[in-house]
Amino acid sequence: MNEIEYIAKTASDQLNAGLPIILISLMSIQGSTPRHGGTKMAVGADGKTYGTIGGSLIEAAAVKEAKNAMQTAKSTVLSFELTGKDASAPGMICGGKAEILLDYIASSAANRESSRQWHNAVHSSKDFFLLTRLAGSAENSYVTGHAIYVPGDDVFTGASLTISDLEKLKPVLHTVSTTSIVPLGDSRVMIDRIRKLKTLYCFGAGHVAVPTAHLAALAGFRVIVLDDRPDYATADRFPEAYRTILVQDLNHALDGLEIDKDSFIVIVTRGHQYDRTVLEQSLKTPAGYIGMISSKRKRAAIYEALMAEGVKPERLDFVHSPIGIDIGGETPEEIAVSIVAELIQVRNRQK
Repeated sequence: MNEIEYIAKTASDQLNAGLPIILISLMSIQGSTPRHGGTKMAVGADGKTYGTIGGSLIEAAAVKEAKNAMQTAKSTVLSFELTGKDASAPGMICGGKAEILLDYIASSAANRESSRQWHNAVHSSKDFFLLTRLAGSAENSYVTGHAIYVPGDDVFTGASLTISDLEKLKPVLHTVSTTSIVPLGDSRVMIDRIRKLKTLYCFGAGHVAVPTAHLAALAGFRVIVLDDRPDYATADRFPEAYRTILVQDLNHALDGLEIDKDSFIVIVTRGHQYDRTVLEQSLKTPAGYIGMISSKRKRAAIYEALMAEGVKPERLDFVHSPIGIDIGGETPEEIAVSIVAELIQVRNRQK
């Protein structure tokens, strides 16, 4: 499960159970920190923590203050300015500054609905904006409400922001690449741009696919596993996959799939003839990543056959094959580590 989906689900579960929650957000940072702006974690009513904003003394201080905020039922903003020996402490900002929002969210009907919309937007794999409205001065801010805006579907929910407010924000929204604070009348709005999950289509459900799907799901990919063998393409075999699909014919393995630039394709079928079949179809898509398991010798044979059928060499250059970062792995688990490491590397470069 992706980190932001985990936090959204946690918030929704806690609020639906009638419990308040503190949502901790890195609002702004200057200097070097373990996590980027917009990173979130949560603290439950029982003091249990969910997720991390990077560990270290900053997180420890934020969690401690979050527990105090839980008692007072009030949101607050923490400011850290680190210089000298404080900046050299493990995990601290190197001579920089940070603002951390401790957002107390009560289990009200409006907040339960907002958290449901947030979780649904993440789970449905859409680009959207999480909007948090702040009132008061920069030194004494408090949260007045939340809203979700999904541009493609024109979905907008949140009583604290009106349609008129949203129209004023729209010119700014599409220039935001990371978490930003923008003025809105006599208030401020924290804008979190949440990008859709990258979908990993894993063609093949054999020995390598099992740990690959597991690790990819842990790394935040939405995993879909496809195979033409009924005993392999099962939810029991891939419990963390978003879907498992039994394909009737690998010659039409990609039929009906929504492959876009946010799609990653991993080809680990049970034979090189099937790898070639799936690769040929994959090359006709706009997928942001295509990787195929193979030795260099068998890759050369597959490429030669595809070029004879008209596939351009530069298109084949896009394919990661042999798949994965070379760590000398041999077991299915070691190969899976190398594959998912490469997926993460490509995903981060795309950002």
